[in-house]
Amino acid sequence: MTPGPDANKKSLLSTYLQVTPLTLVLLLFFVVPVALVVLVSFFRYQMLVGIIPQFTLKNYVDILTNATTWSLYWSTVKFTLIVLAITFVLGFWIAYFLVFHVRNLLTAIALFLVCTVPFWTSNIIRMISWRPVLGREGLINDALMDSGIIAEPLDWLLYSDFSVVVAYVHLFTLFMIVPIFNSMARIDKSLLEAAVDAGATRWGVVWNVVLPLSKTGIALGALFVVTLVMGDFFVVSVMSGGLSGSATSGMYNDVQILNYPRAAANAVILLIIVMLIAVAIFRLVDVRKELVR
Repeated sequence: MTPGPDANKKSLLSTYLQVTPLTLVLLLFFVVPVALVVLVSFFRYQMLVGIIPQFTLKNYVDILTNATTWSLYWSTVKFTLIVLAITFVLGFWIAYFLVFHVRNLLTAIALFLVCTVPFWTSNIIRMISWRPVLGREGLINDALMDSGIIAEPLDWLLYSDFSVVVAYVHLFTLFMIVPIFNSMARIDKSLLEAAVDAGATRWGVVWNVVLPLSKTGIALGALFVVTLVMGDFFVVSVMSGGLSGSATSGMYNDVQILNYPRAAANAVILLIIVMLIAVAIFRLVDVRKELVR
């Protein structure tokens, strides 16, 4: 018996009522703010006057023709690629160990929770905790000097690109571990046994079975890491001692001098770059299809 018109209307109304709260949240906290940022990016800014609501492309022209801005974006991309590569290697093998080498499920869960322990404190505390480790009189330099490996402290351990990458890897590796762990946990263990029975080596099993079946988690983890690194400015400012910069640090400087239109234009450009990266990732991996598998 087919449902009548009234039943269809009630079902349609129920669907709209379920979708409405999320739609309102997206409109108020995403669409409207982004639209305002895009709008302000086309306004003029005049010193001692402030924002002038007149349409202009000057903000985008200044950004795209400024060598310093290009240098900041290159620095952001460089940090993103390095951190992405390191967090992928660490995240993949940590997840692989937890899923396939820890036989007891409770032990695997306990070890997984250990990975989350650093997140019980704030990002600032975790980042600053590297200073007494990487500094001239830090633990690493003291250990190397006491063992006779070096004669004087290494200056490049702290306030350098190296310290920035270390802090990023420490802060964001978990965002790579979690989605990869989730993907690997859904892999049927019998597939690995079948591959071994067919003569595959351990590395062959990882390359031909585990890696392809973990591509959803890798894609999501990569997206998390990329957006977090490209949207951060505090780590670069603190861990580099002001010697390195990023696109977001340029925005912060514009905001400090109240040049909101230029900061908004910078934000729009960075948003477009991140969206292009996300589109590229999702073109390689159909995340929606994999998640419902």
